[in-house]
Amino acid sequence: MSSGEKKTDVILIGAGIMSATLGTILKELVPEWKITVFEKLDTAGEESSNEWNNAGTGHAALCELNYTVEQPDGSIDISKAIQINEQFHLSMQFWSYLVKSNLIRNPQDFIMPLPHMSLVQGNNNITFLRKRFEAMMKNPLFQGMEFSDDPQKLMEWIPLIMQGRPSDEPIAATKIDSGTDVNFGALTRILFDHLKSKQVNMNYNHRVDTMRRTSDGLWELKVRNESGHMEHHTAKFVFIGAGGASLHLLQKSGIPEEKHIGGFPVSGLFMSCTNPDVIAQHHAKVYGKAKVGAPPMSVPHLDTRFIDNQKSLLFGPFAGFSPKFLKTGSLFDLVTSIKPHNLVTMLSAGVKNMSLTKYLIEQVMLSKEKRMEELREFIPNAKSEDWELVVAGQRVQVIKDTEAGGKGTLQFGTEVITSADGSIAALLGASPGASTAVHVMLEVLSKCFPQHMKEWEPKIKQMIPSAGKSLMANPELLREVHTSTSEVLGLNGKQLVNS
Repeated sequence: MSSGEKKTDVILIGAGIMSATLGTILKELVPEWKITVFEKLDTAGEESSNEWNNAGTGHAALCELNYTVEQPDGSIDISKAIQINEQFHLSMQFWSYLVKSNLIRNPQDFIMPLPHMSLVQGNNNITFLRKRFEAMMKNPLFQGMEFSDDPQKLMEWIPLIMQGRPSDEPIAATKIDSGTDVNFGALTRILFDHLKSKQVNMNYNHRVDTMRRTSDGLWELKVRNESGHMEHHTAKFVFIGAGGASLHLLQKSGIPEEKHIGGFPVSGLFMSCTNPDVIAQHHAKVYGKAKVGAPPMSVPHLDTRFIDNQKSLLFGPFAGFSPKFLKTGSLFDLVTSIKPHNLVTMLSAGVKNMSLTKYLIEQVMLSKEKRMEELREFIPNAKSEDWELVVAGQRVQVIKDTEAGGKGTLQFGTEVITSADGSIAALLGASPGASTAVHVMLEVLSKCFPQHMKEWEPKIKQMIPSAGKSLMANPELLREVHTSTSEVLGLNGKQLVNS
């Protein structure tokens, strides 16, 4: 049984932070456009965007060591860190605009100031961290960063980590106070509440079965509602922002751009502290170095989090393997994503990543005590009874053929796939994902609506003053943006100072 065709201008599939961001931007740019959202779960922000399914780090490359690479000549390449930091600034500006426009009432509902730190052990790693610090300090984006290998200073910064450590252990850290903890689940729900008030048509418990291009250039979607009835919806533009499920939905579109792309699912676990006295002793996000052979998404970190106005403490992630593409997905997700056109790509990736597969299987097999041993590298005095295991969200890393890596190259990052005519776009991949949602959505707009960008530019500049500009090349604009966003979002960390 099916109901009559319903027409709309834009369809957003998946009620996560990406769809929430795109929908909010579009409603500001073209309020008259009709937007319809389909989400297979019964509320917004329940998968990758959920606060318990990601680390909540406002990824600004302040502490993540995998964004700064040591070159063969010993120099540190910080270009990726610069790129991600500038992208996070775009998100902060957009959120500030929403607060100033009263679309968000209380920014503390989703963002809190929190120092970001990098921590290393061993003389070689300390040398690397010092060189990284020196390279970043020369850049206006990272002013305010401090370095120390003095145990007394580190005891002030991270007492929980320093207590019980041998006094002669070589250890060093960098610290910058302008970091943030972001509750992307709360932000997603806030944005969708706003969109609902703007007559956006929200449809929960709705699953997209098929999509096809009609003769008049529209996209027609068959959507199964909560009663099991089939609905027909058409739109000029479709955005697929369904986390791990995006790959399957993109494959249903049949566009040439979806060929030779696969996905590799990685599950995650965190240890969550249950002892309030321990939680109170730590106040930072502290990122270490990934172990040799471990993938970038498994960089260990000890995170203060603010969830439901309560301070918590998480350690992880411990990687794992599940063939599901979503936490609420199917055990057949991986198998059904393999098609004739991406079979060679997937097989090539399997051969290239045997060590990763072995690593993930080993991680799955870890006992609680083995996980506690890893935690004790961060907190020497950690007690098993103070920590419990939390299952985080599923991540699906993109696999594609690249010039640099050849067939079946595993990608670590976020990718936008669009059709040649810009009528459909899909977001694939993982971190830094949510933190750079505004940058990603500006990319979607420029690829899919090039004919509108000139008329939209003044409004985009009003919402995001640095859009299209390099903050690094404009220190004055950087200072203005940083001061303004810190004030509006209630962060009040250290302000950028003249160099």
